Amino acid sequence: MADRISAIRPARSVRYRLLAIALLPMLVILPLLLGVTVYRWNEKFDAALISKVNGDLTIAHQYLAHILDNTGEHVTALGGSVRFQEAADDVAGLQSLLKEARARLELDFLYVIDLNGVLVTSVTDRTAGSLRTDWPVIRDALSGRPSTGIDIFDNTDLENLSADLAVRARLPLVSTPNAVPTERLEETRGMVVQSATPVTLAEGRGAVLVGGILLNQNLVFIDTINDLVYREASLPEGSQGTATLFLDDVRISTNVRLFEGRRALGTRVSAAVRSAVLGDGRTWLDSAFVVNDWYISAYEPITDSHGKRVGMLYVGFLEAPFTAAKRQTVLTILLAFLAITAASVPIFLRWARGIFKPLERVDATIAKVESGNLGARTGPVDSQDEIGRVATHLDILLDQLERSDRQLRRWNEELNARVDERTRELKLANRQLEATTKQLIMSEKLAAIGEITAGVAHEINNPIAVMQGNLEVIRSVVGDRAEQARVEFQLLDEQIQRISQIVTKLLQFAKPEEFAGFIDRHAPGLAVADCLPLVQHLLARAAIEVQLENTAERLVLMNRTELQQVIVNLVVNAIHAMPDGGRLAIETRDSDRGERRGVEIVVSDSGVGMDPDVAAKVFDPFFTTKRQEGTGLGLSISQTLVTRQGGAISVTSHPGKGATFVVWLPEAE
Repeated sequence: MADRISAIRPARSVRYRLLAIALLPMLVILPLLLGVTVYRWNEKFDAALISKVNGDLTIAHQYLAHILDNTGEHVTALGGSVRFQEAADDVAGLQSLLKEARARLELDFLYVIDLNGVLVTSVTDRTAGSLRTDWPVIRDALSGRPSTGIDIFDNTDLENLSADLAVRARLPLVSTPNAVPTERLEETRGMVVQSATPVTLAEGRGAVLVGGILLNQNLVFIDTINDLVYREASLPEGSQGTATLFLDDVRISTNVRLFEGRRALGTRVSAAVRSAVLGDGRTWLDSAFVVNDWYISAYEPITDSHGKRVGMLYVGFLEAPFTAAKRQTVLTILLAFLAITAASVPIFLRWARGIFKPLERVDATIAKVESGNLGARTGPVDSQDEIGRVATHLDILLDQLERSDRQLRRWNEELNARVDERTRELKLANRQLEATTKQLIMSEKLAAIGEITAGVAHEINNPIAVMQGNLEVIRSVVGDRAEQARVEFQLLDEQIQRISQIVTKLLQFAKPEEFAGFIDRHAPGLAVADCLPLVQHLLARAAIEVQLENTAERLVLMNRTELQQVIVNLVVNAIHAMPDGGRLAIETRDSDRGERRGVEIVVSDSGVGMDPDVAAKVFDPFFTTKRQEGTGLGLSISQTLVTRQGGAISVTSHPGKGATFVVWLPEAE
């Protein structure tokens, strides 16, 4: 015990406890606070990045809106200009005006159609004579309202306007990680800013002036957005701002680099972004994988004049420099904390060592005393504080303890002798009391059962007698016809006989003294031999092999009929436990229990066996596993008969391994 206490004492030292209390704010609470602070700072930092990229997207959106507005204003102004009205009467002059205006306004196409959609003139002679007029923008202009919007032209539509536009719109698709799988090899459609305004031609004929810009591979447009959003020094060193215009999920205009010197035209956006922006119509503000690296990204959907989501506008900047900056900041804080801790802990330890040295001497003294050295003392200490006074008082208490210990040892020896004597007396009295108590309890139980059983037997025997008498009357009345119901009459006789036997067993259990027969000396082996013919028909029917071994030479004092009743009951129970046949072993042998000489009768079977819970209850009155045949009294009566002669009966059994009953009877004197 002392060794165990000494072994655990250092871990429970007051010094270390107080050091832990002193260092807890620095080593636990402060790191937790720093962790929470760094976590909140990281959240705020990420929120600031998201806020910035959202502002960048706002600028890009405004520029795209500016392009739409400018295109509409320029086309409308051109259609309403005096020069247009002067040239309206001359197709050649009108074409020349459109070419000059296209170059000045930086438009990709400019043409005039009549109200039937037939081309009047265009900036190029290759424009088809009949063009699509089902665009909402053109329908509005045909109805007299200027309109501007974004539309998606297929390659045929672009070819009808200009072969150069159709060529510019073609982009081979580049395999991109994380993109939605596709079987397409190229993108041939074009995203067009289209504006239309109603005009008047010669002789007051109505017409529509249509102009627009193809955004596919429009690098001036996308680079202007990038320059507006990410001006020089607007991002930390190492970061890079990018902007992209998507047709569906394909980059048709971008400054994102696939590799050095080549823009990532024809690459596609990740499936997650596509689903959120094009699928759900949400604005994406989060980190995203762009071509070959992670970017703090912002995506918003672009809708055409039909109101359908047809593309996306993107701005973003490299995430890596910001991640490195966060990591560097956290590492700096961690290293600073570790340096402060490493410098502070030794100082605390040295300070505590001087304070707690007298207390450690006291602890060592107590350990020696616990190990049995009552002469151990702390001795004088230099400290005059509370700990020093405790050490002095401890030595005084130990002197008193040593004197008291010697006196207590002497008293203890005397007390142990008296306790041993009283213990022996109490054990003897307790055994006698337990035996008396068991006898009293059993006597009370048997008396109560006897009263109940006597009444039950009287009430049952009277109806049985009436039934037997009436059966005889019925037989005499029906005469020869009784033979026709012979089986039924026999069944009634058997059941009445069984009821009589049950009542007899109940009375025998409840009042065994009234059924006790004459006792005499006899050999148990002969009693066993006389029992076998009584159960021979049961043994033969069940195909059970009997092994009999009689080695007992001593005689027992017991009523022969009662002993045979016990043996038959055990044999019948064994037969019932072996419905499919088996082996029955019966052995008699001399056996001593303590100083008492006696004989054992062992009945073993190879039957189904019993669970421990069942084996513990087999001698209880009315407990049976034979629901249809048993009364639960056979083994209880057997135990009563055996114990009445000073013997004992026990059982050992395991499921599937049979059961063994042992009857021990004292030798006849």
